[in-house]
Amino acid sequence: MAVRAKAALKPPAIKPLSRRKAWTALKAHYKTAQALHLKKLFDDNPRRAEEFTLEAVGIYLDYSKNRITDKTLKLLLDLAKESGLRERIDAMFRGDKINVTENRAVLHVALRAPKNETILVDGKNVVPEVHTVLDKMTAFSNRVRSGEWKGHTGKRIKNVINIGIGGSDLGPVMAYEALKHYSERSMTFRFVSNVDSTDFAEAILDLDPTETLFIISSKTFTTLETMTNAHTARDWSLKGLGGDEKAVAKHFVAVSTNEAEVSKFGIDTANMFGFWDWVGGRYSMDSAIGLSTMLAVGPDNFRAMLSGFHQMDEHFRTTPFERNLPVLLGLISVWYNDFFGAQTVAVLPYEQYLKRFPAYLQQLTMESNGKHVTLAGKPVNYETGPIYWGEPGTNGQHSFYQLIHQGTRLIPCDFIAFGKALNPLGRHHDILIANVCAQTEALAFGKTAKQVKAEGTPDWLVPHRVFEGNRPSNTLLLDRLTPEALGKLVALYEHSVFTQGTIWQIDSFDQWGVELGKVLAQRIIPELESKTEPKLNHDSSTNALIRRYRNLKNS
Repeated sequence: MAVRAKAALKPPAIKPLSRRKAWTALKAHYKTAQALHLKKLFDDNPRRAEEFTLEAVGIYLDYSKNRITDKTLKLLLDLAKESGLRERIDAMFRGDKINVTENRAVLHVALRAPKNETILVDGKNVVPEVHTVLDKMTAFSNRVRSGEWKGHTGKRIKNVINIGIGGSDLGPVMAYEALKHYSERSMTFRFVSNVDSTDFAEAILDLDPTETLFIISSKTFTTLETMTNAHTARDWSLKGLGGDEKAVAKHFVAVSTNEAEVSKFGIDTANMFGFWDWVGGRYSMDSAIGLSTMLAVGPDNFRAMLSGFHQMDEHFRTTPFERNLPVLLGLISVWYNDFFGAQTVAVLPYEQYLKRFPAYLQQLTMESNGKHVTLAGKPVNYETGPIYWGEPGTNGQHSFYQLIHQGTRLIPCDFIAFGKALNPLGRHHDILIANVCAQTEALAFGKTAKQVKAEGTPDWLVPHRVFEGNRPSNTLLLDRLTPEALGKLVALYEHSVFTQGTIWQIDSFDQWGVELGKVLAQRIIPELESKTEPKLNHDSSTNALIRRYRNLKNS
């Protein structure tokens, strides 16, 4: 695939969403579709389960338990075409600067492109650079994992701590937990992100500085939380290593682009792993930000994960929309978000290793599509990004599923399951998957008052035991959780987010919403630390909180 980037991409000349023909048609269709019940949809079409399923790149998607018809799908697909989704996909893959507010290309897909592909940004093929960094990561990982890399005192590295925040933490944490089955168990891996000192204190509590390697992950090497934790780690290491400044180079490496600051910190720039401004933080887990992942599972497994990403990328890029997994998931999400008023989406992995997957998706989805203006800077008059949340099954069944089944809110659900357990124990996996099937069945079809009465339930108790049903869900079924499968799942949601953002005509790749609080914090820090009473010019609430904190701190 040889592709050439264009110059900075202006917002596409697409009609406002409310004026698109397909959108108007969907609004009219919703008036009848909202009254449809899944039970009737299945009763009327015995082949519904076959017609509303799709299998591609090793993922089986059952979307039959959604409140959609053939007409719904046709109109949603029309909306995708009318919204310029095909053109937008092509623009991303060829490296156009579709992040218009930062004038940047959006090329996380280049991070997993095979070595022989060509993707040009400003006339330069970026794929060779990607593989140069991958090869450097591979060589370093092999040295650490084999014991060739030694700490300052000559001891082997047994502990790795990744220090980052946001995309420099959530991706590595999620990937480590997801792929723990494949990790090097003779090594300990921990992650520090919160500037709350407890996060760091607990991470190093039982570790030996002579056997500990820190990965400092910060593109600019100036991120407040990350660098505060990094300097605390440096002090802790030096204290345990006799105070020799040269020790830093053996116990710290950097994932950054700021060579001057990395060197100033004491890290050998030969051990600095770079990445690029065309990779957003929340899309960076398969870049050098994933160094901790590679150290944990090894280069071969890391590259298998990249292969999974790339397979989904190609599926998204080349497959007609009606058979395109990310496109269908994205369009269904738009259907519930903008027509049914569903404010949240529950992601429910029935795989304990995916316990951090919903948290990872929170940043991916909500930082991407939590926007209130269009690409052209005009206020939207429709809902954009929903709230994503979830926990692994079956734990969630005994906490929040009550609200999903019988509450007043419509909460579409994504169930994720695997045909084979990584740790098979007797009946465990059969019981686990039985719960997946049972929950989606119960959500869809419910239990009528007649059925409840037939069980001999007293009349006064019947209303409490009725399940309305008609609660929508998708089920994603894969063979087993492998590195390749994880790559496919992450890319699936990446491209679903992209699809939704394209429909809403927003920039899914900037995150200006995180900036204001950071700027104000920099102003408040010296006011909290001042030895003398500072002059405060905030609102009365913030002024009072600062004064109260200073009193508590100094009492």
